[in-house]
Amino acid sequence: MLKEYASEYCKKSVGFVGMGVSNLPVIKLFIAAGAKCTVRDKNDLSSRDFYNGLKNAGVEFIMGEGYLDNIKESLLFLSPAVRPDLEGINVARLNGTRVTSEMEEFFRLCPCKKIAVTGSDGKTTTTTLIAKLLEAEGCKVWLGGNIGINLFATLDEIQTEDFAVIELSSFQLMKLSESPNVAVVTNVAPNHLDWHTDMNEYVEAKKRIFAFQDKDSKLVLNLDDEYAESFAKAAKGSVASISGNTENGDIYFNEKGIFSKENELLVADDEIRIVGRHNRYNYAAAYSAVRDIVSVETLRKVAKEFGGVEHRIEFVREINGVKFYNSSIDSSPSRTTACINAFITPVIAICGGYDKNIPYEPLGELFREKVKYTVLCGATAKKIAEVFEKVGYSEYTVLDSFDSAVRFAASKAVCGDNVVLTPASASFDMFKNFAERGNVFKTIVNSL
Repeated sequence: MLKEYASEYCKKSVGFVGMGVSNLPVIKLFIAAGAKCTVRDKNDLSSRDFYNGLKNAGVEFIMGEGYLDNIKESLLFLSPAVRPDLEGINVARLNGTRVTSEMEEFFRLCPCKKIAVTGSDGKTTTTTLIAKLLEAEGCKVWLGGNIGINLFATLDEIQTEDFAVIELSSFQLMKLSESPNVAVVTNVAPNHLDWHTDMNEYVEAKKRIFAFQDKDSKLVLNLDDEYAESFAKAAKGSVASISGNTENGDIYFNEKGIFSKENELLVADDEIRIVGRHNRYNYAAAYSAVRDIVSVETLRKVAKEFGGVEHRIEFVREINGVKFYNSSIDSSPSRTTACINAFITPVIAICGGYDKNIPYEPLGELFREKVKYTVLCGATAKKIAEVFEKVGYSEYTVLDSFDSAVRFAASKAVCGDNVVLTPASASFDMFKNFAERGNVFKTIVNSL
């Protein structure tokens, strides 16, 4: 399939706007098909590992401020972080360039059933759980999108009876004109407002996950989230609801466990290995997505065995009765709120990072009531500190370096405390991504 697809562009030009390692297999596919490939990026890529190899293979690099000037490629792939409405890209469309993305092409060509998840919080765990449930039921699963593998580059291996399980960010959804067979919206809270023009655009991007569904599709929504609940009236197919506050959901949960609408106990709470109320939402959403395929017995088996996703309240080690947790994925106040609420014993929190222009007011009362001490660092440290001051929470300090923040947090903890990296901010002020931040945290903790 992929060779035939790429061969249509033999001797034609194919461009890639925004370059990352995940693009490499796709670029190599077009090079092998005889296409003239161009990489356009605002940043200087000449020091990256892939640069010389692609340059020697004939790839042209257009970098710097004019990276979107004079686009004449026949086909143009946009990376997730590139807005689709930039002036140079709009001009290219008018001039006949077909503008797309790897995810758009994957949705267009994928032969199997697609289950996709979006949301401000919980989408990685929910996506991973869906994949785990299907695999435990004996299905062949391809996990990708915002996590996992490059699904587009794997198309030749995917069979019609398989399942593609996909995590989709608002960036990716902005460029999609197709929807999955099953769509899941975990919740919608302010996020990425440094990239989106406003909250309304962010919400509209999330709605695109089901905007192109048909009557045979399914949409899973969280009744306890105002935005997600409101999406039901625009659904094209069936709607499955979840809730942790009411028994009206098709699947609901309480302190005893997760139940069906018919009050059947699907899985007892003490059978679920991962902690936190937010993870009960994740389980309810994941099982709702695959309830017609996955048995209750399989759900219980996965619940007992699944230990969580890396960088999401990930246990690192215990030192003298102090437990250290890495929740570097917490790049927004709502994620951090869920993280803090997952703990019963005292928390020493490490917060701060890149500023996404998200309001931090929701953290004020929460930290005053539930967090023993907070260490702030990074670009958002002062903004978070201002919120703390407004509510009279003074148990915090601001430090310049991430290393000193982790070590100082450890020094403030006593037996029975939890030291938790829960930044409430993105990582780009100090790290290339949240995974690098989490790995650095684990390295420091393991050196204590």
